[in-house]
Amino acid sequence: MKRPDKDKARAHGLTVRFSTPVRGRGSLAPMDSKKLAQFCLEYADNRKAENIVILDLRELSSVTDYFVICSGTSEPHLRAISDEITTKLRDEHDLRPRAIDGTLQTAWIVLDYFDVIVHVMKPDVREKYDLEALWSDAPRMKPRKPRKAPAA
Repeated sequence: MKRPDKDKARAHGLTVRFSTPVRGRGSLAPMDSKKLAQFCLEYADNRKAENIVILDLRELSSVTDYFVICSGTSEPHLRAISDEITTKLRDEHDLRPRAIDGTLQTAWIVLDYFDVIVHVMKPDVREKYDLEALWSDAPRMKPRKPRKAPAA
């Protein structure tokens, strides 16, 4: 799959920052896309993202394996959610997004990790574009259950 170059993206009015390589040092084994989607959900939840959904697109799309879709209530909230995801994946798993699209003013930020694409949106934008309905054939992945602390 060919990704758009910066000039083409700018010609369409998109704000795109490309970051390569996706894996920083290259010494770590590739992360399973399902696990990556779960981490994105967990990190979004750390910043109180609302209505977090993971759509499994493996059988429906050759573009990506999973969409993680969540809502933030304000521009600072959107920034906090997207920053948490990018920072934690970079610091803890040495992963960087292939591209980041959108701005806080558009109320929709897309973090492209190739196999997982994260959509962070304000509720009104999410309702307008309704990705869940557009991909209604995609099964929703259930979040993994938090581990219980051992009884003392």
